[in-house]
Amino acid sequence: MEASHPGIRPRAPWRDRWNEIIFGHETFDGRLFDVILLIAILLSVLTVLLESVRSIREAHGQLLEIAEWIFTILFTIEYVARLATATDAARYTRSFFGIVDFLAIGPVYLSVFFGVTHSFAVFRSLRLLRVFRILKLTQFIGEAAALRIAVAASMRKIIVFLFAVITIVIIVGALMYQIEGEQNGFTSIPAAMYWAIVTVTTVGYGDISPHTVVGRLLASVLMILGYGIIAVPTGIVSFELARATSPSAARGCKQCGLALHDRDARYCKQCGAPLPQ
Repeated sequence: MEASHPGIRPRAPWRDRWNEIIFGHETFDGRLFDVILLIAILLSVLTVLLESVRSIREAHGQLLEIAEWIFTILFTIEYVARLATATDAARYTRSFFGIVDFLAIGPVYLSVFFGVTHSFAVFRSLRLLRVFRILKLTQFIGEAAALRIAVAASMRKIIVFLFAVITIVIIVGALMYQIEGEQNGFTSIPAAMYWAIVTVTTVGYGDISPHTVVGRLLASVLMILGYGIIAVPTGIVSFELARATSPSAARGCKQCGLALHDRDARYCKQCGAPLPQ
């Protein structure tokens, strides 16, 4: 039997029970809670999307408003329940899902408090943040953890790659500004850099285009280069995603928590602790 400490109140059993239902996914009640919450999220996002259509808003605006408040009340109850049953409420509020849960209800209340007068009409745009409820869906996707690990592992390589792309854009933009000039639409180096970004990403708006032979030759080189540039970050993330989903990725370090290790590794490459074989 655990010794009681003066000044420390024991955790109520009902909090542990509801914590298992709200935060857990192993029990039937926990899975049922997730399914109901998933349906509510999808319907609430659908409500926001339909409200943005003028014809639907004019015909069924009151019904959509009622539905919005129903979802807001439900998500408010869910948020309060998570605060009441969380093992560490402060940590939950600072976590990614805690912030997303707050964004699911916060904009509605803020729009009520600040949207009552014409001078504060700009705060009505906060209601658009309700679409962030779609982020709550990520907690139901098991592969989201592997994708997060892959993106985190690729971040340094992608940053170096982006710096290389920015360097190319600046150089090509400066060259096109000199080659084409203001008379052909390249009014400044930033404008030429905008054209380079549109070209290297193969978007091709066509609002600015080269007219000289040298300019078109440089544009052709940049277009061909763009196909290779697009493939680089895809390959980086795909490689890290394959590593994150490989059997060796499950051999996480119990000391520092690093998840990715080579298949034949015996010790953690970050802290040196022995790895489970």
